[in-house]
Amino acid sequence: MRLLILLAFDTAQGALSAALFEADGEGEPVLLSHFFEVRSRGHAERLLPVLEEVLAEAGTGFADLDALAVTVGPGTFTGLRVGLSAARGIALARKLPCVGVTTLEAVAAPVELHGNERLAVSFDARREEVYFQIFEQNQGAVTEPALFPLEIAAENAAQHKAAAKLFLAGTGAPLLAERLLPLGVETLPAETRPEPDARAVGKIAIRRIRAQGLDAFRVPPAPLYIRAPDAKLPGGLTLEEAQAQGRIRG
Repeated sequence: MRLLILLAFDTAQGALSAALFEADGEGEPVLLSHFFEVRSRGHAERLLPVLEEVLAEAGTGFADLDALAVTVGPGTFTGLRVGLSAARGIALARKLPCVGVTTLEAVAAPVELHGNERLAVSFDARREEVYFQIFEQNQGAVTEPALFPLEIAAENAAQHKAAAKLFLAGTGAPLLAERLLPLGVETLPAETRPEPDARAVGKIAIRRIRAQGLDAFRVPPAPLYIRAPDAKLPGGLTLEEAQAQGRIRG
């Protein structure tokens, strides 16, 4: 694989981050520039200036890019829309491949696990629910991404703790730890940010490009919502409520 310049970014959870990498066919990708800030809103106004700043810091521009990477969820609907819309726009304008990375695997990637250790990544989805996934060493996913009530997520995590040391990560980690205490399950905090970081997103994307090639990512990635939007329809109903009453068809 020739020298590759990849721009990765995330707006899906409570932060905004971007990272620019240079990579060849093997070896550790070189981080050229990086930006991270905790931000619960205002992603739409800040994203493009941040991307321009990250590129300028490395003395490059959008014309120099070979590929993009972006988080696809789960996350906030507004945050996902901002990031994915920007990625789609840049990819189409510059004819660039774009790799989609889930927020759960982005948080899991920096954590080093050994032997039968397990990592439970969770994000607070409100309503006493969490987005949830279990990982093992080498970022291997043990379960599929899911939306669980906290009690169910805790029971699921407890089952994996039976045969492994269990680490927690993500914004839902404190909530999950509280539910695990009554079950007699001891957990350890993972040494990683609770929000996704574009540095992890970029490294995952480069690994996939090396394995599959650039042409495998010519179609822009789709969002991983897991839960339907909370938007209200006329009459004050949510989409799910309207479908349940037969007013619209799913």
